Amino acid sequence: MSRKSVLVTGGAGYIGSHVVYSLLEAGYAITVLDNLSTGRRELLPREVEFIEGNAGDQRLVTDLCRNNEISAVLHFAGSIVAPESVRNPLIYYENNTSVSRNLLSACTEADIQTFIFSSSALVYGEPFTLPLKESAPTTPTTPYGRTKLMTEWMLEDTSNATGLQYAALRYFNVGGADPAGRTGQCSPNATHLLKIAGEVVTGKRSGMVINGDDYDTPDGTCVRDYIHVSDLADAHVEILKLLEKTGENQIINCGYGRGSSVREVIAEVERVTGKSLGATVGPRRPGDPATLVSDITHLQNKTNWSPKQHTLAQIISTALAWEESMANILKIP
Repeated sequence: MSRKSVLVTGGAGYIGSHVVYSLLEAGYAITVLDNLSTGRRELLPREVEFIEGNAGDQRLVTDLCRNNEISAVLHFAGSIVAPESVRNPLIYYENNTSVSRNLLSACTEADIQTFIFSSSALVYGEPFTLPLKESAPTTPTTPYGRTKLMTEWMLEDTSNATGLQYAALRYFNVGGADPAGRTGQCSPNATHLLKIAGEVVTGKRSGMVINGDDYDTPDGTCVRDYIHVSDLADAHVEILKLLEKTGENQIINCGYGRGSSVREVIAEVERVTGKSLGATVGPRRPGDPATLVSDITHLQNKTNWSPKQHTLAQIISTALAWEESMANILKIP
C-alpha cells in the first residue's frame, strides 16, 4: 500500500521540522515547502522532498499538491514573535493572514480535503477563567494573536463552503528540542524564554531580562504552560489521524495543563545547569497576558496522545543539549 503524502509548509523551522520527523516515523511521505527566511534545510531528514518557496505562492502550491498527490497540508509558515507584531503589524497580516488566505485558495483549487493549522494560545488574550478551554472567549491582545484567529475564521468559512476538514492547534509555550539531537530552535534573535536561557548558559549572551515582575501572579512574573516540542509534534500526527478517521473539524489546545512562572523557569534552568543566569527585571512587553494555562481534556479525549517529555527539567535539558551541539550540526563558524 502506498504511503499517504502530506505537504508541510514552514517544515524547515523549529516546530515544523519536529513534526516532519514525527510524520516520517508514522509512515507518511513528506514534501516540505519553506522559504528559509528562518528555517534551515539542515534540520530536515534526507528522506523528505524539499522545495524552497513561499507558502503564499498559489500556483506553486497548487502544482505541488497535484503533482505529489498531496492528501493533507500542515501549515507552519509565518511570523511568530508577538511583541514584534505590535511594532510591525502589517508584516504579520501579510506573512500570516495573507499567506494563509492564498494557501487555502491553492488547497481549494487542488481539492485538498485535510488541513492542520499552527495556531496559538494568544488567540485567547487575557483569560477570564483558567485553565483555558477551547470554548473560552477569544480576545487577542496582539496583532500576532489576531492573525492566528483570523486564519481560524478563514478555515471555518472555507470548510462551510467546500467541505474542507481542518484542525487548528492552539499551542501554549513550546520548548525543548528533539531528544535525538536532530533538530531544534535556531532562529536568530529569538525571544523565547528557554532559548534565551540556553544562550546565556552557553555563553552566547551575557544575561537576560525578565519582562515585568508586577503581574497578578504569585511571584509577579508571567505564568505559561510549557510543552515539549516533540510531544507537540506527536500531537499533530494523532490529530491528523483523527481527521482522516472522522472528518470532524477540531479546535484543540496543546499544552500540559500546568503553569510555570518566568522566575520558576529561570530557577529550574539554574538548578539543572548549576549556573546563574544573571536575570534582571525590565518593563513588560506589550500584549503579554499574565497567565496562560491550558485545559487539554479535549486533546486527551479525542486522541491517543500522551506526553513523553513532560517535565520542565526534560524540556530544559533537551533545549540546552541542542544549544551546545547546534553549531556543529548547522556548520556555524
